[in-house]
Amino acid sequence: MDVNYKKNKRYNTAKYPTRQPIYLTWLIWFLSAFMLMNKRHRVEKINMEGLKPPYILLSNHMSFIDFELVAKGTYPHRLNNVVNIDGYYNRPWLMEWIGAICTRKFTNDHFLIKSIKKVIERGDVLCMYPEARYSPCGTSSFLPDSLGMLVKSCKVPLVIALHRGNYLHAPFWNFRKKRKVPLHTTLTKLLTPEEIEELSVEEINAKIKEALTYDDYKYQRDNGILIKEKYRAEGMHKILYQCPSCLTEHKMSSSGAELFCTSCGKRWTLNEDGTLSALNGKTEFTHVPDWFEWERTQVREQILNGSYCFEDTVDVHSMPGCWKFEPLGQAKLTHDKENGFILEGHYNGESYKIQRKPLQINSLHVEYDFPHIKPFDCLDISTENDSFYCFPSKENVVTKLAFATEIIYQNKYDELRARRRHPSNATNECK
Repeated sequence: MDVNYKKNKRYNTAKYPTRQPIYLTWLIWFLSAFMLMNKRHRVEKINMEGLKPPYILLSNHMSFIDFELVAKGTYPHRLNNVVNIDGYYNRPWLMEWIGAICTRKFTNDHFLIKSIKKVIERGDVLCMYPEARYSPCGTSSFLPDSLGMLVKSCKVPLVIALHRGNYLHAPFWNFRKKRKVPLHTTLTKLLTPEEIEELSVEEINAKIKEALTYDDYKYQRDNGILIKEKYRAEGMHKILYQCPSCLTEHKMSSSGAELFCTSCGKRWTLNEDGTLSALNGKTEFTHVPDWFEWERTQVREQILNGSYCFEDTVDVHSMPGCWKFEPLGQAKLTHDKENGFILEGHYNGESYKIQRKPLQINSLHVEYDFPHIKPFDCLDISTENDSFYCFPSKENVVTKLAFATEIIYQNKYDELRARRRHPSNATNECK
């Protein structure tokens, strides 16, 4: 049951992107260079000699500054970016003018493939951020296996943009307070059309995942970067939500350069070199991503033993078009390994029910300080023609939901592949 909007107009994501006017290519480069003037940055090109469009560029995603660095690195060529619909909010005309391609995150968007191939046919650069969200912990995020098929079908060179330092400069969980960090972007031609032709989809995916592997805290340590801002840990409890000392979830908090558990009282300092130190007792994790990945293992164990289930009352704002977030009021949101996400509410005199089954959503778009509606944690559940921004009443739960979404999807995907490889075993199991 869809939402009864009556007069609301949905944005048409099926239309082909505009070819970027060449004067805009120059203007975007100029504005990007201007925005980067007061930041220490370096854009390095590797194996890019003589490369001209069309080609596909895949980039890791840490903050908005990624777009500026990619624009500087690809100049003077036309660039079409794939952009989520919330990037079009109140400015679809501008996004269309610069040649952006609109999509809704973590949906099966067949029109997106057609738009991508149109860009390639025109002889331009197609830029995608396949993680489809800012990295929550400055490390590699989920990459879909469909990337290999896309690269294989387009038959053009593949370039990888890898940013280092962008997360440290403006971490997703506190992006409004910038830090003085040197930025280093590399643009590397990873595969030629001839190499793509010889490789299998699985081999292409393996090369992409290897090329897009990164760790900004390791980058900080390896380069001796010190972050001296006193607020450097503020907001980090949004990704480090479980206390490794007492194991309590969602009771972590932060202030200044410290993290602390409001349940057991244990405290940690985020040092200037990016390492963690406990102020009392054992330091469970010195490397921030290790704590983050430990939380993932905790969620995986809950899913495997059947104890994982989420239910909450959420405040919902939808985005069928680009000019307005529609307030839908309160709704019930549930998530489990069998049904995936179910959002049930009432609007305009009618009930609605939105479901995304486990294999329909391979990852989850979360926001820690959403700029368009209200500055609180939210998650976005999108269908092919609508997006629902849900603000939980429970505190600090969206990171765990993101973990659970990816784990449940991967488990179901692996089960599906196993059944397809061994259909006789699946038949015997059914008996």
